[in-house]
Order: sequence, then C-alpha cells, then structure tokens
Amino acid sequence: MGGKNKQRTKGNVRPSSSGRAAELLARESGAVPGFVGFGTSASNDLGYVPAVHGAEEIDSLVDADFRMVLRKLSKRDTVTKLKAVQEFGSMCQEREPEVVKGVLPYWPRIYCKISVDHDRRVREATQQSFQQLILKVKRNLAPYLKSIMGYWLIAQCDTYSPAASAANLAFEAAFPLSKQAEALGFCKEEVLNILQDNLLKETPETLSDPQSVPPEERDAKYIRLLTSSLLAMKKLMAMLSQQDLDSQSERLAYLIAQTKFWKYSKHKTPQIRGAFFEAVASLCELTPHLIQKEASRACPAVLLGIEDTDPVVLPPLWEAVLHVLSSIPDCWTHVNARKGVMPKLWGLLQEGGRGLATVLHPNLLPFISKLPQEITDPKLEFYSTFFTAVIQGLSSERAMASPSESAAIVFATMECLRFSLLQNAGEDKESRRIQSVLIADQLLPLVDSALGNSALQSGPLFPRITDMLVSWEKRADSPDEDGPRREAAEDGTLAGVASLLRVMQSPGSASDRPGRKKNAAKIRFSDLDSGSGKDGEEPEERLAKGGVPSVTPLRSGHLEELVCRLAQLNMVYVNEQDSEKHLRFLSVLVSSFPSRRLFQVLLDPDGEKDKEEPDERKSIGVQGGAASRNPAVRFLLQKVVVWLRQEHRTDTDFLVSMVFSALHCCSTKEEKTLILNHITEMDLKWGVLLQIIQKACADPVCLEASVGWLKGAVLGEKLVGLAGELCELGLRSTRVSKATPTSGHTHSWALISLALSQRHLNGTLIGEEYVEKIIDKLHATLSEAKNLSDAGNMEPLVSFICDVASNFFSSVKGCLLLASAEELLLTVFQLCAQDQEATRLSDSLLQKLKHACFSGVQSLVSHPETELSEGAFLHSAAIWVKKQLLSALLGVKSLQVLVSAVQSLVETLGSSQCDGHLLSGFISCLTPSAAEWKRMRQALPPQWVKCPLLSGRLRVTSLVLAAMELNDHQGADSPQFCDLKHTVSEILFAMQWSEEMEYSPAVVSEYHRMLQGLNITRDRISKEAGARCNLLEMLFARSLEEGSLWTLTLANYIQKRDVGSDDIKTLYGSVESFFPLTEHSLCTIQVLCPSLDNEEKESLIALSISELLNWQDTDQGDGFSGTACLAVLHCCLVTETDVEEEILLAVIATMMEWRSSKEELFLFNSDLKKASAGILSLNVEMMRFLSWLVTHSPRVLQDTHWDFLLCSMLAWLETASENTAAFWNPWVQLFVCQNCDLIMMLSGFFSAPPAGLADHLPPELSHEWEEFFVEGIHSRILPLLVKITEEFREPDDPLFPMVALRAVGDALRWVPVQLLTQNKLPPKFVLGQKTNLPEKLQTLLNTLTPLLLFKARPVQLTAYHVLCKVMPQLPECDSESDNAKCDDDDGEEPCLSPPAALMSILAATEELLDNVLGSVQVGEFAVVQPLSDEHCCILGYLLTWKLVLTFFKASSSHLRVQYSLYLRKSRSLHKLLLHLFRLMPENPTLPGQAAEPGTKEPKTFFTEDLCLSAQKRDRMQWEVPHLACSVYYSAVKDLPAMVRLWWNGQEKRVFNTVDKFTSKYVSSVLSAQEIASVYTSTQTFDSMTVKARSATKEVIATYSVDDIFIELVIQLPHNYPLGSISVESGRRVGVAVQQWRNWMLQLSTYLTHQNGSIMEGLALWKNNVDKRFEGVEDCMICFSVIHGSNYSLPKKACRTCKKKFHSACLYKWFTSSNKSTCPLCRETFF
Repeated sequence: MGGKNKQRTKGNVRPSSSGRAAELLARESGAVPGFVGFGTSASNDLGYVPAVHGAEEIDSLVDADFRMVLRKLSKRDTVTKLKAVQEFGSMCQEREPEVVKGVLPYWPRIYCKISVDHDRRVREATQQSFQQLILKVKRNLAPYLKSIMGYWLIAQCDTYSPAASAANLAFEAAFPLSKQAEALGFCKEEVLNILQDNLLKETPETLSDPQSVPPEERDAKYIRLLTSSLLAMKKLMAMLSQQDLDSQSERLAYLIAQTKFWKYSKHKTPQIRGAFFEAVASLCELTPHLIQKEASRACPAVLLGIEDTDPVVLPPLWEAVLHVLSSIPDCWTHVNARKGVMPKLWGLLQEGGRGLATVLHPNLLPFISKLPQEITDPKLEFYSTFFTAVIQGLSSERAMASPSESAAIVFATMECLRFSLLQNAGEDKESRRIQSVLIADQLLPLVDSALGNSALQSGPLFPRITDMLVSWEKRADSPDEDGPRREAAEDGTLAGVASLLRVMQSPGSASDRPGRKKNAAKIRFSDLDSGSGKDGEEPEERLAKGGVPSVTPLRSGHLEELVCRLAQLNMVYVNEQDSEKHLRFLSVLVSSFPSRRLFQVLLDPDGEKDKEEPDERKSIGVQGGAASRNPAVRFLLQKVVVWLRQEHRTDTDFLVSMVFSALHCCSTKEEKTLILNHITEMDLKWGVLLQIIQKACADPVCLEASVGWLKGAVLGEKLVGLAGELCELGLRSTRVSKATPTSGHTHSWALISLALSQRHLNGTLIGEEYVEKIIDKLHATLSEAKNLSDAGNMEPLVSFICDVASNFFSSVKGCLLLASAEELLLTVFQLCAQDQEATRLSDSLLQKLKHACFSGVQSLVSHPETELSEGAFLHSAAIWVKKQLLSALLGVKSLQVLVSAVQSLVETLGSSQCDGHLLSGFISCLTPSAAEWKRMRQALPPQWVKCPLLSGRLRVTSLVLAAMELNDHQGADSPQFCDLKHTVSEILFAMQWSEEMEYSPAVVSEYHRMLQGLNITRDRISKEAGARCNLLEMLFARSLEEGSLWTLTLANYIQKRDVGSDDIKTLYGSVESFFPLTEHSLCTIQVLCPSLDNEEKESLIALSISELLNWQDTDQGDGFSGTACLAVLHCCLVTETDVEEEILLAVIATMMEWRSSKEELFLFNSDLKKASAGILSLNVEMMRFLSWLVTHSPRVLQDTHWDFLLCSMLAWLETASENTAAFWNPWVQLFVCQNCDLIMMLSGFFSAPPAGLADHLPPELSHEWEEFFVEGIHSRILPLLVKITEEFREPDDPLFPMVALRAVGDALRWVPVQLLTQNKLPPKFVLGQKTNLPEKLQTLLNTLTPLLLFKARPVQLTAYHVLCKVMPQLPECDSESDNAKCDDDDGEEPCLSPPAALMSILAATEELLDNVLGSVQVGEFAVVQPLSDEHCCILGYLLTWKLVLTFFKASSSHLRVQYSLYLRKSRSLHKLLLHLFRLMPENPTLPGQAAEPGTKEPKTFFTEDLCLSAQKRDRMQWEVPHLACSVYYSAVKDLPAMVRLWWNGQEKRVFNTVDKFTSKYVSSVLSAQEIASVYTSTQTFDSMTVKARSATKEVIATYSVDDIFIELVIQLPHNYPLGSISVESGRRVGVAVQQWRNWMLQLSTYLTHQNGSIMEGLALWKNNVDKRFEGVEDCMICFSVIHGSNYSLPKKACRTCKKKFHSACLYKWFTSSNKSTCPLCRETFF
C-alpha cells in the first residue's frame, strides 16, 4: 500500500487500500478463490486461511459481507480491526442464523488471535461480538468449542475489566450456571494445553512478530497473557468438578513440577506475582496432595516472600501463606523460620504494614494460631517480640495519619493479646509469667500512651479493653486492672482517663461510632464468652434506653471504687492548686457517675460527716428535710457556687454541668426548684444563668427537672429587672457618649433573647406575664431611641433589641396577639421603611431589622385570629405609610426604601394568606381618598401643558385649569372611590403628567426609572386593569368633567388598548351631547375623532358649522366659540372626512368677513404680549384650516381667497417678527409654528403644484408668489432666526422657544440661494478678516457661522442648511481674485484660506475638542451624551467641516491646491482626522436593521445618507457618530492626497487602526462610487476614451493621436484612497520607452498627489500630454509640462540655456540647494 500523500499514476485504478482491493477482487471474479488471505510466509501472524479440508467449497458458501469483515480482522491496523469487530457483531445480530453459521469454521482461529490483541478496545469489542454470535448460532457452536475454550477462559480473566466482563457475559449466554462446569470439563485437556504452553513455552518473541511489533508492546502482551493464564488456571480448578480435577492431576502435577512455574513468585511484575499466589492458594485448597509433593518449592516461594508489600500482591500472598500453613504440615522444615521468615515479618509489623495494615493485620491472628510450638518457643520471647513489633507499628507515620490503619492495628493487637492470654491461662509459673509480661509490659504501656493520645482514644482501643475486662470478670474475680495514676497529669491524660472510664461505664456507646467501617470478620473466643447468655445482654439493653445504668458492667464495683479514689485525689489538686484541668476532669467524673457516695467523698474526704450541718441549713435556706442533708446539694452550694462566683473564671460550662449532676441526686421536683431559686437569688453572673437555661433546654431530663424554676416568679422578676436595666443603660449611653457599654452585656441580651424565644410544650419558657413585661420595656426603649437626634450612638442598643425581637417573633407562636408585641413590630417596620440617611443605621443593622420585621409579619399572618382592626399592626402601618406619602417630603431614595418595605410586607401577606382578606384590607387602608387624590393632582405644576399644546394634541386656552380646582361636592370620601378603576386612573394620570413633562426635572426622571424598576408601566397597568374593570368609561368621564391631562390619558389608553369605535360610541351616545362646546368637550372630541365613523364626524361638522355661523351674533371676548368650532372642523378634516365644497367656502368666507368686521381678531400688527390665549388659539385654528385647504382642496380657492390667504400669512409673519420678546409664551410659540407650517405648505405647493391644478389657479398667482411673497417671507424669516437667538441665549431656560426655532428652521429650508446672496441682514464684519467675498455674503457668513455653536440643536442645523446653500458660490470670488494676481510671482507657492468665518469656528472648537477627546486614544469610540454641551460643540465642529468640504468640492482644481496647502500649514485637517477616529464607532453598522439572510452586506454609516433634520429626535445618540463617518467619507473622497499624506505620517498603532478601518468600511464604498462615476461621467475627451471594470476595480484609459496609441490601466488598491494607485502599462504604439515611462510616472503622480477624482487626474494627465504634442517643452526639474500641484505651465526661462521651468519648481530648487543657479546650465539665474 502506498502512502496517502503520494502521487498516483495516471490510469492506475488499483485501490490503495488492501480491503478495497479484496472487494474489487471479489466483485470481478464473483467468488473469492480457495486460497484466501494475504499469505503467512513473511509473518507469524495467523492469516485468514480455512482450517478444514475442502476449503474451496466451504468458503464459497460464506456470505460476501462476512468474507470482507473476516479479511479486515486479519489487518494489523488497530482502527481497522476495531471497526471490523464492531461490524462483525452488528452483522451477527442482523443476519439470519443460517448465514451466520457459515462463519463458524473460520471464527475460532481469528478469535484466538484477536482475543489477546494488544489494544484493549479490540479485546472488549471481540467479546461483545462473540456474545452476539453465540446468541445467533447457540448449539451450533459446540463442534468448535474445544478450539475456542482455552482463549475464552483466558479472556474471562483479562486484566482489562470491561473485556473480562464481556467475556463472562458471553460465557453465561452460552452456558447456564449448571452447565458451565460440564462445558469446562468437556474442554479441560485443550484448556490445560493452552495454559501449559502459555506458562511454560511462550515468550514475548513467540507471541508477537519481532519485526513488526515494538518491544514494549510485545512485553506488555506477554505479561498480560501470563497473568490471565495464571488466573484462568485458578478459575478452571475452581469450576471443575472433583472428578475432572482428579483426572487432570497428572497434568497439574507436571505443570507445578516445572521450575519455570515457581520462578513466577519472584517475577518483577506485581500482576504476575499476585496471580501466581492466587493460583498457589487455589492449588493448596483444591489439590493439597499435589502441593505437598512440591512442598520444598512451594514453602520457600510463599513464606520467604512474606515481606512483599505491593498492594496487588499482598492480599493473595497472605491467602497463600495461610493455605500453605494449613495444607502442608511440615512447611517449616523447608524454610528457616528464625532467619528467613520471622525477621521479615517483624520489620513489616514495626513499620505498620507499610500502609497496608487494613489488609495485613487481620491475618495475624490466624497466622500465629497456626504456628507450631517449635516456632514459638520460647513463648515469652516470641510474644514479647511479636507484640512489641505490632504496637510499634502504631507509631509509624502512615498509621498515625490514617484512622483506619490505626484501628486495624489496634484490633489485631487486642485480638492477638486475648488469644495469647487464653492460650496461657494456666496456673503454672510459666503461664503466670507470660500473663504478667503481656499485661504489664504490653497492655498497660499501650493504655498509658493512649491516655495522652486523642487519636487512640477515639479509636477502638478502649472498647476492646473494656470487652476484655468484662470477659475476665465473667471468668473469675480478677484483680482490678486500671491505668497508671500519677501525681501530676497533663490535660490530654486526664481527658484520656475520663474517656476510658466513660467507655467502661457504657461499653456499648463506643462500639458503634459514626463513620466506623464494618469489620471484615469478628473473632469470638468461644470458651471465654460461652457462659455470657442473658447476663451479657443486660447492660446493652439498659444502655439502649438512655440514662446512667444502675449496675455497671463491672459487677464487682471496682469501677465505682476507682472513680471515688480518682475524685478524692482530684479534689486535693483542686483545693490546693486551684487546677482548672483537674476541675474539668472532676466535672466529667461527676457527670458520668452521679451518686451520693461520690458527692459524699468530694464533700467529706476525711469522713467528718454532719459536722457543720446546722450552719449549712441556714446558708442553704431550705427548711429541714432531705435537701439539706443531701451531700450533692451541700457540695453544690458549698463548692460549685463558690467556683461559679470566681471572677477570673471565664469558662463555666463544665461547672453548670456539675449543677445538674447534683440536681440528679435530688429526689423531688420541689427540691430541685427550691435549689435553683436559691441559686438565682445569689449574686451570680448573668452568663452563668444563661448557661443554666441553655443546659436545661438542651437536655429533656434537665428540662424536666427545672421546669418549675423556669415558670416561677423568681426567675421571671429577675429577667424583667434585667431587661429594664439593659434598656436604661443603652439609652443613657446614647445620650452621654459615643461609647457602647451595651457591648459588654452580650450574655445579658442573649439571656433575654433565650427567655423570650425558647418554647416549652407549645408555650413560653418563662411565665407569659413576664414575657409581656419584657416586650413592653423593649418597645418603649426602641421608640425612644428612634427619636434621638444622634442615631449613630443608638446602634448597639437597637441591634440587641432587634436580635431579641427577631428570635421572639420567629420562635413564639401567636406572640403578635400581645398588644405590646404589635407596637414593637410597628416600630421595627418604621425603621425599615425610612432612609438610612435619616435613621443613620448601618447596612448590617438594617438587614437585622428587615429580618426581624419579616419574622414578625410571618408570625402575624400565620395566626388564624389576626384581624385588620383599628390600632392593629397592619392598620397602623398602612396609616403611617400613607401619611409619609402625603405629607413628608420624600426624595427618590427615601421613596424607594418606603416602597421596598411596603412591597416586602405585601408579598409576605400575599404568600401567607389563602383568602387574601388581610392583603385587601391593608391595600384599602393604604389607598388615598378622593380628596387626597385631588390635593395631589392640585400640587402638580402646570408646565406639562406646553408639550401637548405645541404638538397639537391638546387645545386649551389657559394655564390655570379647571381640573385643578377642588369641587365641594367631591370633598367627602365616597365608598366606591377605593375601587380599582379609580386608583388605576389616577396612576395613569400621574404617568401621563410625567411623560408630558418629558421626565424633567431630574427628580421626575428618577421617579419614572424607579417605577420601571418595579415593573410598573403604563402598558402593563392598562392591560391588566382594563381586563378587570371598565377603565375606559372612567377615563372618558374624567375627560369630559375635567379635560386637560385627563384627555391625554384617555388618548393614550385608547391608542395602547386599540379600542374600537363601537366601544367608544357607547361612552357618549350621540355627538349632540358634546354641544354646546366647552374646553373639556373640545379636548375629548379631539381624542375621540379618529375613532368615530363618518356619519358621526359629518354630524360634528354640521353642528360646528352651525355654531360657527351663529358666533358672530353672540360675540365673546376671547373668541372661544369660533376657536372651538374651527378646531372640531379641523379634527374631522384631518381624519379624511368628506366635506362639501360649499361648507369650505362658507368657512373661508366667514373668516374673510371677520377680517372686514373684526380685524382685531387676526392680530395683524398687534402686540402679542397683550393677546389672550383665546385669540391666539383662534388665529392658530384659522392657520390650520388654511394649511389644510392648500394641501387638500386648493381647487375651491378663488382669486380673492388666495389674496386673503397669502396676505394673512405674510401679515402674521410680520406680527411674529415684531414680537420676539413674547416667544416665551407657549401660545405665541404655537402661533409662530402654525405660521411657519403654512409657509412650508405654500412653498411646497408652488414649487411642485399638483398635477392638473395649474390651469385652475389664477393666472398671476405664481408670478406674484415668486416676485413678491417669497422675498417678503424670507426677508423676514431669516432675520427672525437671528432675532430669536439674540433674544433667548440660554436653551436650558424653561421659557426658551425651542419649538418656534425648529419651525423657523424648517421654513428656512425653502429659502432660494439668490435671496441669501442678496439678503437684508444688518451688515456685520470682523476687524482684520481677510476676504474676497461680497459684503452681503460676508455678512451672511459672519451672522450665521456663530450659530453653528449655538447650544440649541435646531439652530445649529438651520445655520448649516442655510450656509450649505451658498458654499458652492463662494469659490468663484476667490477664483476672480486669483486671476487678478500677477502671473510672474516668484515667491512661495500661493495658498488661500477657506472662508475665514468658518476657519474661526474651527479654531475656536479645536481646543475644546482637545480637552473633551484628549484622553481618548485614536481608534477608541468616545460616547457623547445627546444634547449635552459636548454634543453641541462636536456637532458644530463637524457641521463646520461639512461646509468646508462642500466648499472645497465646489472649487476648481487650481484653487484646491491653494486651499489644501493652507489646510496643511494650519494642521486643521490633521486634527480633524484624529478627532474623527475618536468619534466614529469601531463597528459603524447602522443600528436597528433587521437581520435578513438574503442581504449581502449590512448597512453602515458609510452606505446610508445622513438626515440632519431639526424635527428628527429619535436615535440622537447615533447622530454624532454618523456625522463623523459622513465627514470622514467626504474627506477621503474630496481630499484623498491630504488624507494619504496624514496617514503615512502617523505612528504604527494609528497607522494600522486607520488602515484597517478604512479598508473594511470605506474603501469598498468609495471604490464602487469612483468606478460608477466613470460609468456615469458626462465628461468627454478629445482623442481619449475611459472605461471601467467594476469587478477588478480597474479604469482603462486609451489615448490615440495620429499614429500614436497609448493604453493605461489604473488599478485601485484594497485600501483606496490610502494606498497608492498603481498605473500599469497596456498597449502602446509610436511612443518611445523613456517617454512612455515618463507619462506613466506623471499619471501616477497626478493620481497620488491631486485632491480629486480619477477622472480629474486623467483630465490633468491628458492636458499634459496634449501640451507635449503641441510643442511645449517639459520642465527640466519635474520633467512634466503641467505642474503636479498648481497645474501651471513652464514660464520661467533661463537667459543662458533658454530652458523654461515652473515657478514652484524653481522656488523649491533654490531653497533646497541654497543656490541661485540654473539647474541645467549652472549659470546664475536672472
């Protein structure tokens, strides 16, 4: 097979894979020939060769697919074999049994090979496929069983567990459990042959081909096969019947007689040694007679390897050791025990089993029990050596680190010790000596060391010792064996003695420790425990019931005697040295053995009984009786109380345990109560009392003994006094100093908390009357502390009270039924609901308060008797919250805290109440009444009216609205007002107010964000409330009743809910109900009109026209009736209602009649400051009606109508321009806006009249418009813009007429250019300003350019649009000036400045931008907040550059050179480009575009035009980035050479950033436009044609003159225009090579260094070539006819050589060479 990457010969159809070759062979010949496979001569691998005679006939019967798979199984490649085995298994599962049977003759040989394959995955898959084969062929496998069974059994013992498991599953699938031994017996000889060959004959080289298999792989296979064969040998012997096993005894004897077999005990591989010892153990167990014959080899192989501690070897090794000792009686004759075996064992035991004690040590007892006497003699020495080694193992590192290792050693030690003592239990001298040595020299030192070792104390040592002592006691009354007692003891020793005594007292308690692993086996000494019977079970039964057993397991009383002696000795140290460690030990003794005898010993160690009894009775205070005579009580009062009073003693917990131990010896509850009361009245620390109560609550027995004392008056009054003292101390500390003395009373507060929160039998721990008294004191203290001015000092006090309250609320069920508890909870809630700046509480304390409040509310609502009555917690909390909302001045943060507290309270109520009666009642109390809602609405400022009024959504005539007046008949609270719809309508009203205020000032915006954070939105409220109540009807009624903001709320609701016309019609019945018109009904009609049907709107028109016609007879001063009628008419007209022309004519005739009879209504030449809102509104409605007529029904207008309309429009504009000071008034602003709208309608109408309308217009109308009205409009409106900006300079002022400025700016968009150049603005010039512009244009620039930096965006955009119209006119002035200059100017290259007014704006803003953007690196995106000061400055800067670039684009080529030179010298463009790469986003993708899979590329700021409109207010955050991209695109398009020059001079980081950004987003767009401009160019050249190829970004220019033909190919780079444009040679005819190169170089120079398009560069190059053919000589400096920068011809001639040069070239030559000689002849140049 060839390599994968080799070149195949053409026409070679032979497959590269041998598998495919075989497939091809089978396909061509139809059947595989008899000799199948690929030969075995070169390899020892078993090939696929049929093993039976007549293979040709049989092989042809095998299925073709199976043949292919069997061939693949012979491959060496692991992946091929693995896939083939898996495929074989699936085929066996899927094919018919008859087809699968055909494979059986060939399967054994292949199976025997691949079942021992090196790859474990192949072995596992082989067994799985074999299982599928077995399930399919079943009994038909029998003839081939003998050839398979050997390797099958080896596979069942595979070292890879999944493969072995799969082989076992296959074996179980083939044979049931009862037939397995029979099947093995059938094949036993063949299996033994294979095992014998593997163990005795095979080598790594015979198993694998040395030429193809690496040594490591060969060795691994050999080791695995040996291990599996040894384990298979064990498995075979275990499964064969005894008869079959006997029949193979000769074969087995031959096998174990071989020296190679026994050498496996010393093999270097642990797996082989472990398998060998397993096989030996099996031989010993099943064929002991055979192993006895080979005892001389078996015993040394097993016993001399006893020190092998490999984890794999040790378990089978010791199994083999024990079997050898049992099966071979004379085993010790074949080894030297004292030199060869025992020293190894001693070393192993001394090291603790080397980490394998859990496996090794359980074998020690069987091991020593099998040792013969000749090995153990002398016994004393043997036992001493053995136990010393074992006990020394406890000190090994691994035993000390592992509790399981240590436990195994201890178990083995104690078991072997008991066995040894049992074996030597005789009365002879030798036995007694052995007993004495084992106990004194081994056991007692072990116990002594354990007393100071906590690890051994927690292990099984003490329970084992106790068991042994119990067993000894059962046998006979033996002397007391206890641990050594020393006069001076350490803490750990005393703890160890106490632990030992406790185990002796209750041996059953230590036997079942948590986490103890189960023992592998339990040794039972039958002769020792045979007589236990029921007597031995009694202690366990008693201990199971709890408490202290009355009879100890050591029945002779030795233990109690020992305890008394220890206690007596301990008291000596306590009395003489005041030793705390001995006192602690004494506490353990007293707690474990509470008896009167012990207390008598402790009280009267010298036996002087009743010597001081009369005095003791007086001190005890107990009248006579048993209590005073009880030694436990006397010990308690004389000793324990004295110890408890000691000041230096900090830990008294063990002394409190002694108190209850003493009470255990009291007979009656009354005695115990008297004693505890007596102790309570003593002057003990509060911490001691706390520990006594904690101890009582922790133990049911102690609690039963002290319940009378806990409920009694002594303790209750004591705690009430303590609570009062703590509260008074806390308040005093907050008033006096900033110290925190309450921190020293931690135990006192904990005592109060425990007494309140602990429960006993569903009741309070102490008396209920005392609980209430304590709560009263806590509430009074917290209320007083809440009102203190310096709240920071009260934090410790509040913290303690909070902890106590939290525990009380959460622990005591029904605690809130106490009035004092409810008051305390209300105070806690108030602290939680107030801002931290007011309470000055820390975050941690606030969390405590919230937790306490939550616990209290949970306890409150969980009680079924809770009601919302007056004075209860929920009612009081609701009233307090409402008061805070209505009367307190809450900031946003304070309101958030209050809302959060109420929300938490409501959530708790809602989650805990099934019926919700508490929640509904609480919300009802919380909801304001009608009068309260009115007062809140009245408090809202009326500035909201400006936005809806100017946008035309609302028609009102006064700022003082009737809705804000409180009506008397609604003063009282109506019960139905708490309905849901009333509350929701008020909320919608408030949200509408916030929206109309545009969420300003900042506090309104913060409130709105807070509501959004709470998910309280208009849409959600409208949707959810509208589904539950008739909210529409409620809002409609409010709109008709109060109008104004209610009308806007109704409009918003109708829009959001998409209310239908049928639902609206049900609200009002008929339109007649709206008449006579009022301001409220007018507003409501305006809202409902879009939803009314045509009939209703026609009725409205008829009614309004009727009232309008009658209005002139009933004059009203403010003209409201006429205003309302026109407003209704306009509302119907804008909703496309059909109206007859007669009605329209009647209306305009009425208006013309008003003009004649009531001219004062039209406000012509009026002072708008004195005009009323009603009159202004009337004029506004007339303008709206006239605007609608112009756009929708101009045909009805006659000549007089047009005169009235145009003259009125101009007169209104004149009035507006004379009253700029009144523009603060929103109605005046509305007047100006509608006037400007009318102007725009007329401008649009006359600029593009509707089709077919020109014939219907008056003949002179258009001419009059152009000649008179256009000039009249714009001669007034342009100065109006300037006057407004001069009158109002602060856009942040609420009175700033932003809407009026926006309308004026839109009207100025229609101003013609000629009127701008001949404007009537007041002259304005700047001192020292150089200019070539006429005075009118210069005045226009000087007047409008400062407005580019005005802080109002509409003004900036208006100034930009006006100036943009005149920019193309300005270069002509510079061109005339440039032509007037002298042609023989020998100076430096001339440069011209763009308009000075624009450059002054750039100079003023560049420094500001450096400050704003200086900290941002080039390439990073600086986010600019819309409408901020920075936004204004950047917008003005970019708009100015747009104007400069527009000016530059309109300039001629020779002027561009001079302008670009000025920009380069001033570095203005350099600064611009740096700023642009801070303002352009890193990804300039147009936001908001939908992802369309069909689109090629997303839209970007470079592909989409920027719309700079003053009306557009959405996506303002993208205005500056889009404008920056637009400026950059114009710069690289119109100034490519300068941008390229700037780019090449930047540092590497900026260079790469600009290149990457331009290449990705700009170059493709600009290149496509350049190519398209070539296609669409109308410029024609004589003798030259230009073509473009858009696909390759190429431009082909062909120049031909006479016999000369030139073709140039211009290639645009990928980063155009940053990269250099390449000029390649096409065809040329009749041009010399040098001249051709010069022309190519010139074209490349022009395209690289000229600031223009490709067409302009080609035109310049053609002009140069034309001049050359006309006879004009080249300049000998630049070798070009036309100069590359200023496009001049060579004019300066040398007087000597007569050669001509460009003036600019000569200037550069003279300045760079510092000479004044001719470049060609070197003579002085004159």
